[in-house]
Amino acid sequence: MSAAPGASPDTTPGSTPGASRGATPSPPRNGVTRAEYCVIACAEAWRGDGEILASPMGPIPSIGARLARRTFSPDLLLTDGEALLVGPDGSPEGWLPYRQHLALVTGGRRHVMMGASQLDRFGNQNISCVGDWERPARQLLGVRGGPVNTLNNPVSYWVPRHSTRVFVEKVDMIGGVGYDSAAAAGPTATRFHRIPRVVSNLGVFDFATEDHSMRLASLHPGVTVEEVVAATGFELTVPDDVPYTREPSPAELASIREDLDPKGLRDREVKG
Repeated sequence: MSAAPGASPDTTPGSTPGASRGATPSPPRNGVTRAEYCVIACAEAWRGDGEILASPMGPIPSIGARLARRTFSPDLLLTDGEALLVGPDGSPEGWLPYRQHLALVTGGRRHVMMGASQLDRFGNQNISCVGDWERPARQLLGVRGGPVNTLNNPVSYWVPRHSTRVFVEKVDMIGGVGYDSAAAAGPTATRFHRIPRVVSNLGVFDFATEDHSMRLASLHPGVTVEEVVAATGFELTVPDDVPYTREPSPAELASIREDLDPKGLRDREVKG
């Protein structure tokens, strides 16, 4: 399926075009692992955000946020998840009491990268339950901060295992609010609502289409368009030419491997 009118290919700095349906996948270069491409893709979520609180959830998003702070987004604020602002190495930089954290949330000065047990084509997210609400087949975390996050500040998503079980036609319960749900609720819901990107172990996705449905923005090297489409449970917008996720610079690779994640936690979350 071609991109909707007005949609443009991914403009992530350094991304390169070349992938299309049936094309031979571009191999990883210089020994870069799939997990390291995922780190780069997550880091790019915070490019240009300025002085805003980055709230990554999970090892790879956390490494990505710290890499962004260390390189191209030096004004980012990082938190230890409790009460401190920290530097890329974890050293304390300031105090962040809960009331101030809430002020950042409701003022839109935070960009969260959450996980998702289910995501649909309009970005509705579910981490609450699988199956019918009255008798769910599986109880999960609950909606947690999903509704407040998505209606008050930018929210991106990280999915370490891309499959039709996660990328579904319709989520079983809405926790994180998607574009169609926000539009149905009216201007009070859409004023600060924004989903910059979804990153999975296969590629990067956005909502740069006329109806704000999900679009394939870039492929990680070694992945084909067909592989992504087969692992997605809804009709995905696919441009005629899909860029590859950008290559990490030698300095970024050294930072990831030697400073930010010397124990290789990234490779436990995404293999290959």
